[in-house]
Order: sequence, then C-alpha cells, then structure tokens
Amino acid sequence: MTRIIHTGDTHIGYRQYHSPERRADFLRAFERVVADAVDGDVDAVVHAGDLFHDRRPDLPDLLGVLSALRELDDAGIPFLAVVGNHESTRGGQWLDLFESLGLATRLGEEPTTVGDTAFYGLDHVPESQRDALDYEFAPHEADAAALVSHGLFEPFAYADWDTEDVLERATVYFDAVLLGDNHAADTAEVLDTWVTYCGSTERASASEEAERGYNLVSFGADADAGSDTVDIRRRTLETRPFVFVEAELGPGEGVDRVRDRVREHDVDDAVVIVRVTGEGDPIAPAAVEEFASERGALVARVTDRREVETDTDVSVSFADPDEAVRERVADLGLSEGARDVDDVVRGEFADSNVRDEVKRRVEARLADGESGDDTGVDDAAAGGTDASEAAATEGDAETPDEGGDGQLTLGDSS
Repeated sequence: MTRIIHTGDTHIGYRQYHSPERRADFLRAFERVVADAVDGDVDAVVHAGDLFHDRRPDLPDLLGVLSALRELDDAGIPFLAVVGNHESTRGGQWLDLFESLGLATRLGEEPTTVGDTAFYGLDHVPESQRDALDYEFAPHEADAAALVSHGLFEPFAYADWDTEDVLERATVYFDAVLLGDNHAADTAEVLDTWVTYCGSTERASASEEAERGYNLVSFGADADAGSDTVDIRRRTLETRPFVFVEAELGPGEGVDRVRDRVREHDVDDAVVIVRVTGEGDPIAPAAVEEFASERGALVARVTDRREVETDTDVSVSFADPDEAVRERVADLGLSEGARDVDDVVRGEFADSNVRDEVKRRVEARLADGESGDDTGVDDAAAGGTDASEAAATEGDAETPDEGGDGQLTLGDSS
C-alpha cells in the first residue's frame, strides 16, 4: 500500500488584503501539511501546483519552503509536484531548482514510483496549447498509477478540460487523477477513475468559507473486497479564522445595526467579512471596518451588496484575477481566433514578444481562410480588459504586491 498526502494551491507569498500577517499564514499552512506528513509517516507528499502565488517569490517565502522541503527530506519523504498557472514561466521553475538540490521531483511523462504506485505529471497547459498534447506516458510496472495535474477539469465547476478525453487518450491507465487549481475540495468518478481536488490550504478569497485542508490518499489492495482500491480521505487544517457577518438592514436601520451584528461574533485576530443586504440606510464601510479592527480583527472588509447594480451578470469567486478573467472571456462568445489572441495576451509570453506572437497567429488564421473580422482581435482585447477590471475591483481577487526587498526571479525575467 502507498499512502500519500495530496495537496496543492498553497499560494505561498500571497499578501492577501495587503497584510503581512496573511502572507505568513500561507507559508504556515504549508508547514502544517509538512508536519502532518512527517507525523503520519506517509510515503510521499504530492503537490498539484501553485506552490507559490507568483513566479517571483520573496526571499523569506523561498527560504521557508526550502526549510520545509528539507524537513521532508530528513524524514525520507519525497516531494512530488507539478507546475501551476501562478508559477508558469517560459524559463525555469523554482521546482527545477528544488529538484537540482535533491529536495523535489518534477513529475512528467516518465513514471516516478513510490511504494507500489507510479506517479505522472501534467503541468498547467493554456487552453490554446492543448491540441498539441499527445498524452504519451511511459509504461510502468507498479500496481497502481496516478496522474497529477493543475487545471479546471470536468465534472467540476468552471471546467475547461475534458477529463474523459484525457483518460481515453492517455497511454497509461490511471487509478486516480490528483488535481489542483480549483480551491474547493471535491471528488468524482470518471471512467472508473477517481478524480479529486484537494482544495487550497488557506482561504485565498472570501468565497472559500469551508474549512481548508488536503487529501490523504491510499493506493493498495483491499483484502475484503479482493481488488485494488483508491481510498481518498479529507483532512482539515487549523488556519486563521474567517468570520462571516451577515447584516440584513430593515427600513431605518444603518451602521449601528451592522455594528451590533459584528458584536455578536468573536472577531479577535480573525479576518472579518461583513455582507450588508436589505432596505436600510446607506452605510460607510470604513466605519464598520474600523469598528471591527478596534475589537481585535486582523482584517475587516465590508461588502454592501445593495450597491452592486449591473446589467451584466459578473460574479467573481476565485482566488486570483486570472480565473475570473477566464470565466468572463468564456461568456463573451468570442471567435476561436479571438480566444487565441486572448490566450497570448494573458499567457506565458514575455511582454516584448506578445505583439509579434499575436501578429503571427492572426496572419496564420488569415492564411487559412479566416476573415479579418473573425479574428476578433479588438473584441478579445476589450473583453480581456473589461474582465480584468471586474476582477481587480473585487476585494477577494487582489493582485499581489510584487515589490519588496529580496524578491527573486527564476528563468526569463523579460
């Protein structure tokens, strides 16, 4: 039997709400996973991408991860991982550096066998590049096999990967697919294969109300059933509390009523999210946030849903703006050419190469017989901008602070 911790979306370095304490929380959550792995004597820790929140982690975050990986190494527990969209770059990866130090293994098309299970990896792949994938995986001699990947797979929310297609085309049969990217933990069965998300280890947005954690996955023979099995169990992590305060205001009620609702909760050292609804008087969010802070809250944010009036149904419930933009672009009904351009603009190309790559792709489509109108270049640019602005104005989808001392960049820095 092989027992592993399946984790992912640790987003180390995320300075959520511009709070240094929240940034430290993301590293501490990863350290708790490592401590659980050592205490539980698992066979491996498998990370499904987005180890860091950004491809340019600050020095304290990098050193913190190195320390945690050394702890795993000292305990004889391998760290297997793939690359997520937050850390994607055309050049090298921090994961490659960790591998060169003997502290990690970057999973790929060759099997990495732990116990009686072979592990394979599929890094995050932009949608525009997936047609080139052949899903050719090298054979293995283990009793079971698992694919580790990062993306939005069916049958889960916001999916843009056809899981059945991946499993049918893969040259190896997978007993399980271990996923990252969707921060909500969930499990389903697709073509007799267990497909599971471990969820994030910290709340990266106020929409992530459920407890955070990881999966404990066992591969091995079930003596009672007489067959090979995959057992997936959820483990929760103790993280900084988020306190959600619902304040529905009746006629004539205002900020005093909101404060009363805050008083009903223990907000000490917590992130406090206040949601205001109803027909009451207008309120000043800053006054409520200051009141919560005076009562000991680490961070307080107020959302007055009565102020959100729009003819367009835009809902942002992601940990990062890229996912919100992706959903918004999908709703715009753009042509294939426009989506191709959008992938380039928001993809992994260096800024200096974007113009040339867009030009090359548009010319290629014109050469194939598409009209200029069908490329939808202007629409793609406008759609991406609108969605980006929508994400940027959502309090839960903040852009990380990319400044600061000790910031390092691996690979291409253009």
